[in-house]
Amino acid sequence: QVQLVESGGGLVQAGGSLRLSCAASGRTLSSYAMGWFRQAPGKEREVVAYISWTGGTTYYPDSVKGRFTISRDNAKNTVYLQMNSLKPEDTAVYRCAAATRVRLGVARQAYEYDYWGQGTQVTVSS
Repeated sequence: QVQLVESGGGLVQAGGSLRLSCAASGRTLSSYAMGWFRQAPGKEREVVAYISWTGGTTYYPDSVKGRFTISRDNAKNTVYLQMNSLKPEDTAVYRCAAATRVRLGVARQAYEYDYWGQGTQVTVSS
């Protein structure tokens, strides 16, 4: 079992930045692909960042490309999401997730992930 705990969310003005952290316990994350998802009220959950287990592959949808950066620190068993130039439409609950079965390619769908954190709220005011 892997337990994931997100932190770093909060209220920020448009144009500001936040860094989310996803700390794992139970098992090392070093062999797992990781993703960040968000879900706003009334909207579908969407992936906003992905990083392969090697760290060599990342993916961002167009909505956040150039503004969000995912990274991992295997020594700290933690994955990060740096969010810059935040917009009101980025307001959502953000959750990290671990994909234990993904070895190649990019995991964009929620069903590809096996462990999930509880989420952290990000609110961007205009």
